Amino acid sequence: MTLTLWHDGPHDAPENMARDSALLERAALGELSGMVLRLFTFAPAGITLGRAQVPGDELDLARLVRDGVRWASRPTGGRAIWHEEEWTFSLVTSLSADGWAATPAAAYERTGRLLAQALAVMGVPAALAPGKAPGPGSPRARSGAAPPCFASTARHELVLEGRKLAGIAQRVVRGALLQQGSLLLGDAHTRLADYVAVPEAEREPLRAQWRRSAATAGARLGADRSLDRLASTLAMLLPDAPVLLGEQGAHALMLDAVPRRSP
Repeated sequence: MTLTLWHDGPHDAPENMARDSALLERAALGELSGMVLRLFTFAPAGITLGRAQVPGDELDLARLVRDGVRWASRPTGGRAIWHEEEWTFSLVTSLSADGWAATPAAAYERTGRLLAQALAVMGVPAALAPGKAPGPGSPRARSGAAPPCFASTARHELVLEGRKLAGIAQRVVRGALLQQGSLLLGDAHTRLADYVAVPEAEREPLRAQWRRSAATAGARLGADRSLDRLASTLAMLLPDAPVLLGEQGAHALMLDAVPRRSP
C-alpha cells in the first residue's frame, strides 16, 4: 500500500478534526487508496478532547467563549490537549498484512518507531515508552475533570529522559484505523490549566505539575522548529511516499466530497 505524506499546515481545532474525521470516513468506506500521514498545526492555538469526554465536565466553557478559544472533540480517544508549540500528525490506513500494520497494537508500535527515528535524525533521543497501559498521571481535580493527555504515558508513546514527549490515540472503524498524535516542542500545553473545569486555586498547581510530567523537544531542535523540518525528515525516511502540500492534499484526497460529521 502506498503511503502519502500530506504536509497540510495550520488550521483551527474544528477544521483539523473535521479533516481527520473525513479521512477516516473515506478509509472506512474503502474509498481511500493507500495510507495518508498528515502533518499539521493549530492556528489559532486551541483545545481538543477525546471523543468520550464530556465538554461541560472537562472544560470551563464560559471562559473559552470569553477568550475566543476554539475547541473540538477528536474522532479518537484520549484526554484533553492544548495545541500550541507542538508538531501534530494523523495517520489513516486500512488494517491489513500488506499495509501499515495488521493490528492496532502493531500500528501503534510502528508509528512510534517511525517518529522516534525521525526525532533521532534531528538530534532528539526519544524512545518508545515500555509501559503496558496508561499510568496514573496526575490525580483528578476535585471538580471531576480528568488529567490531560500529557499527565501519563501509554506503551509505544514517546518519552524523553523518562517523561512523556508525544501522545498517540487511535480508533478503528470498519477495518480503517485513524491515529492522532501530538509531539511537544515547548511548555505551552500547560495553558490547558486556564480552561479546565477546576476551582481557580487549582490552576497554578496543575500547570506546574503538568510541566514537570512532560518533556519537550524544542531545546534539542534548536532554532528551526518548523513543521517543514519534520516533513523533510519524514520524506527522507519514506523516500517512496508522494508528498502533498496544503489544500493540494484536500483536493487530491477528495475530502470536499465527504460529508462533514461530528467527530
